[in-house]
Amino acid sequence: MTFPMRALALAGLFSLAPLALATSYSNPEVIVASSPFKGVHGLAVDKQGRLLAGSVVGNSIYQVDIDNGSVSTLIGPDDGQADDIAIGPNGEMAWTGFYSGRVLYRENDDAPIQVLATDLPGINSLDFNDKTGALYASQVFLGDALWEIDRNGQQPPRLIAKEMGGFNGFEVGADGWLYGPLWFKGQVVRINPADGEIKVISSEFKTPAAANFDSKGNLYAIDTFSGQLKLIDQSNGQARVVAQLDSALDNLALDAQDNIYVSNMANNRITRVNPQTGEARQIVGGELAVPAGLTLSEDGKTLYIADVFSLRAVDTASGKVTDLRRAHGSDAEYPINVGLGRERLLVTSFSTGTLQLISRSDNSTLAMVHHLNAPSAAVELDDGSILVSEMGTGKLLRLSGTDLSDRNDVLTGLQGPVQMIRAGDGMVYLTQMSGTLSRFNPATSELSSIAEGLRLPEGLAQLPDGRLLVAEPSAQRLLIIDPETGQSEVAAEHLPFGLKPGPGMPPTGIPTALAVDAEGHVYFASDIDNGLYRLTPQ
Repeated sequence: MTFPMRALALAGLFSLAPLALATSYSNPEVIVASSPFKGVHGLAVDKQGRLLAGSVVGNSIYQVDIDNGSVSTLIGPDDGQADDIAIGPNGEMAWTGFYSGRVLYRENDDAPIQVLATDLPGINSLDFNDKTGALYASQVFLGDALWEIDRNGQQPPRLIAKEMGGFNGFEVGADGWLYGPLWFKGQVVRINPADGEIKVISSEFKTPAAANFDSKGNLYAIDTFSGQLKLIDQSNGQARVVAQLDSALDNLALDAQDNIYVSNMANNRITRVNPQTGEARQIVGGELAVPAGLTLSEDGKTLYIADVFSLRAVDTASGKVTDLRRAHGSDAEYPINVGLGRERLLVTSFSTGTLQLISRSDNSTLAMVHHLNAPSAAVELDDGSILVSEMGTGKLLRLSGTDLSDRNDVLTGLQGPVQMIRAGDGMVYLTQMSGTLSRFNPATSELSSIAEGLRLPEGLAQLPDGRLLVAEPSAQRLLIIDPETGQSEVAAEHLPFGLKPGPGMPPTGIPTALAVDAEGHVYFASDIDNGLYRLTPQ
């Protein structure tokens, strides 16, 4: 499983000739340590006993050392994009490219990679029949269907069933039926691949994510909402909790000794569970998963992070991370950006088209606005209305009313708005993928250009002296731009961000955001290593 990020068109890029003068910053200081992956999803243990893990946003398949937790890349971008991984009866491997819509395959480590199927958006889980070698795959979130995939890639996939309810991480049983969860129905079922017949095994789940057998035929499943690993009695459907883990679980796999490995997308975590005792040991993990949007409290003590699979708060003095929301264990909907209102956090998700307003005082949800077109940022205006930038349409919308149901287009024709802030002068500043830094006057709806020819600008913040700080991830640098003259200078370069987006992702990939405190300290997250960093002005 992963989040359904939309593909968006990229406007033209231009070059920038910055001034020679540069503002000096310290080397990046680590506030929250880095971690591997970028959300970890599908797991498999191959015939060699290697633990393999897939990351869709990371666009790679990784090999994980079970003993020491070290991670190395087995298959990198762009063919490595994997939401799930399956090992065949002879050690062959297949995997699913969720965004690219492809099923990929190779016979062994030295064999070429083959594309077995294309044009299957949201292709998610897959598995082999160990007796016959047949390969099955399912679409979830961007589709809802189950297919048999031609192992030779010569014939189109055979449709087995559709509109099932999200047949996620499944496995082929000894009887040839497919056993797995219906994500949206809270059920674990089995499906006959011959005719698509569905039989319910258990309904004792909130949001089941994956199911697997051990060597004795015992059926285990995980509930991503509750964070529980359960053993299902297949005779009556009752499910017993084997281990209590954290929410945002995604997949599981078993080794030859029936140890169970569980992935958690919100912490880049893989946990090994002894099914006999329930003892759980973390093999690898991190405090942040895919940090994107940032905003800083007025006193500079708390940094809020839209971490895609969670919404988090970081104490800037200690680096302590606190979960505010976790994907699939709350009402969070894959947050990609977060803005600071007077009493509210403004959380946007361009993957689900959502704006969520959260109380800063008690962490309660105040409003949920759906059906936006890839909202990339939000700011609060003086009258309490919310200005939202839509990356999908190039619009600025003004949402007002008690439930924000009143929508007005205040501006159109933007070329891929990415980040947006409300500055001290009351103006709204925003970056566009076309290479433009713009100023918007909320009182008059007038838009003016401050600087053009930037290199895919993303993150944006205001410095204490009123100048603007802009991130150019593709150039791995920060620029300082005078909002009155448009003159720019390089503030810092060779920074650890600028990950190339994988197939099917927006040109921004994971947007790089910025935050600045009253003393001029700059905070940014790395889309390369998932760490949180601080720059100190010299």
